[in-house]
Amino acid sequence: MSGRFEGRRALVTGASRGIGAAVALQLAEDGADVAIVARSVEAHQKIAGSLNETAERIRQLGSRCVVIGADLSSDEDRSRIVPAAIAGLGGLDILVNNAAAAIYQPPETYSLKHRRLSMEVNYHAPADLMQALVPHLIEAGEGWIVNLTSSAAGYVAGPPFVVGVQIGLYGATKAALNRMTNAMGASLHGTGVRVNAVMPRAAVLSEGADALVGDRLRPDQMESMESMVEAVLLLCECESDCTGGVYVSLDLLAQSAPTKP
Repeated sequence: MSGRFEGRRALVTGASRGIGAAVALQLAEDGADVAIVARSVEAHQKIAGSLNETAERIRQLGSRCVVIGADLSSDEDRSRIVPAAIAGLGGLDILVNNAAAAIYQPPETYSLKHRRLSMEVNYHAPADLMQALVPHLIEAGEGWIVNLTSSAAGYVAGPPFVVGVQIGLYGATKAALNRMTNAMGASLHGTGVRVNAVMPRAAVLSEGADALVGDRLRPDQMESMESMVEAVLLLCECESDCTGGVYVSLDLLAQSAPTKP
């Protein structure tokens, strides 16, 4: 345990597996107590990982862990997450909005149900959790919010258009999240609350991503879990003027990275 986040309390969504679980575990290894959120409290039949498994590993590291089973597409479920995390840990300093819903199909075939689900999980859930937590962070005089985003938020150049996996709907929700991140960072600048987003430069082959698109990716289209986690953690300790930004993981690691004051 390095003590890098000693005394910090973090809330991480989508922490049953993948990037969310890896971020939660690294925060715990570096000294933080962690509240973790996902639907998969118990082991999943098709995809490895669950909140209980992540929690057991966090506790083995000597950190406290609060398990919050919640459906992030439900505003009712979302409304109890921040209060439960604060009650369980005695406060919060860090929020990592990692959970996402990815539905890959041609945009002309998206159902209203899928459009609503994607926006609820990928945009409204992070927005609701930020709004719920911000008053506590302002009162504390500092805090860190990191939203996980995607290069899918960018435009596809053309014509001719080269489209592999149909990620338009997912990208649209992440574009909305990027803009909200920037707006929240600008609005809160001067309060001590930092709000940033970070995306992988290439695919991070988590359990969920592997199940969805793992057979379509070449080695040069992937980046390591470790690099993505470290990029997230840099933004969990950045200076107060590092806010409102949308970063690319490997670029962030390569530059003179934001550091804790």
